[in-house]
Amino acid sequence: MTARELLAGELTKARDRTLRLVDFDDAEVRRQYDPLMSPLVWDLAHIGQQEELWLLRGGDPDRPGLLSPQVDKLYDAFVHSRASRVDLPLLPPTDARNYCATVRGKALDALEALPDGHPDAFTFGMVISHENQHGETMLQALSLRSGAPLLDRGTALPAGRDGIAGTSVLVPAGEFVLGVDAATEPYSLDNERPAHVVDVSAFRIGRVPVTNGEWQQFIGDGGYHHDRWWSRAGWAHRSQANLTAPLFWNGDGTRTRFGYVEEIPATEPVQHVTYFEAEAYAAWAGARLPTEIEWEKACAWDPQTRSRRRYPWGATEPTSSLANLGGDALRPAPVGAYPAGASAYGAEQMLGDVWEWTTSTLRPWPGFTPMVYDMYSAPFFDGVASGDYRVLRGGAWAVSPNILRPSFRNWDHPIRRQIFSGVRLAWDVVDGPRARRADHGDEPLARRADPHV
Repeated sequence: MTARELLAGELTKARDRTLRLVDFDDAEVRRQYDPLMSPLVWDLAHIGQQEELWLLRGGDPDRPGLLSPQVDKLYDAFVHSRASRVDLPLLPPTDARNYCATVRGKALDALEALPDGHPDAFTFGMVISHENQHGETMLQALSLRSGAPLLDRGTALPAGRDGIAGTSVLVPAGEFVLGVDAATEPYSLDNERPAHVVDVSAFRIGRVPVTNGEWQQFIGDGGYHHDRWWSRAGWAHRSQANLTAPLFWNGDGTRTRFGYVEEIPATEPVQHVTYFEAEAYAAWAGARLPTEIEWEKACAWDPQTRSRRRYPWGATEPTSSLANLGGDALRPAPVGAYPAGASAYGAEQMLGDVWEWTTSTLRPWPGFTPMVYDMYSAPFFDGVASGDYRVLRGGAWAVSPNILRPSFRNWDHPIRRQIFSGVRLAWDVVDGPRARRADHGDEPLARRADPHV
């Protein structure tokens, strides 16, 4: 297939998912489920508005478009907070669907006119990534919805393996290539670039994410009631928000998800926890959270070939036998479900299932250059915005497989848990002269990547 055909196919897949997630009556699509989230109709029209802006208007907001300037501004995410969007004079659902369809037809015409390899192909990839990210956001909103279920129970997942929860793998000290370049990942986003070599101390990392069963032990041991495990900021938030368990847990061994009440599966990765909860659990467990640099090395580096793998398991595109992605399952898979998806170090389920909190704040890699959309990353870098964002890695069951890479960086406030966030533990290795942590606070010097390293 040509690059144009691949991009057209991914545009269609993303739109098909978007339309399934808004396939409800007008009142439902206009409803705001929680102040943290937009009504679905805002996300829908915003997807079309951003597609028009970047693919038909050259990224120029002053260039006339299909919407009036007054309506166009309603979909500026930097102007209108999520909590306020339900009160805006938004396009009605039918008009929003028609608008998106019109934009898509014109965007496909523009794509057809491009020669293969044209630099605008990146912009099409960015728009695909944007729509897929909003698909995940809409699933977050739907998970917060109260009332009878709108979605089904989700597709079946493979069985897990016994005896794997709580185990770890060793990642020896040494250099690896952090990040990627356009030559190897042409649709990577600006904060993933450029590739550069870093030297990381030895550490151990959880073979799989922390499970619900392990988290229930934390609760049973009074983890939410002893400040000794919590940072000062974490304990203050726990007290203010009265946190006693992950979001959606009911206190009787059940949880409510997407309108269904079900028993909490012990072998499933825990999800919907804040950074502060993850940090406290790690302290209770005698561990810590990994840095994002450690996480990426454990996920992507192959010490035998001294090169990056495109995915933890190698070069093969993600499939349902390698990772839980795409959103159809509506839940994480039990730990041990994907042995064929292990990284070179033996870490499993590093892509899909749950986003994993790291200790790192969002910072640019050395040599960072903003992409065509210069507001994507830079406003959120440590020291630029509020400074309290933490990086999450690995994607979740709701993430589209075509946009996820080991280098993909997500970030959110440490108090957020409507996201599909979980925990993977790490431990220092204290033997040897290079046992310091590879933390942002003690970050090794970086240099441009030698492709032979």
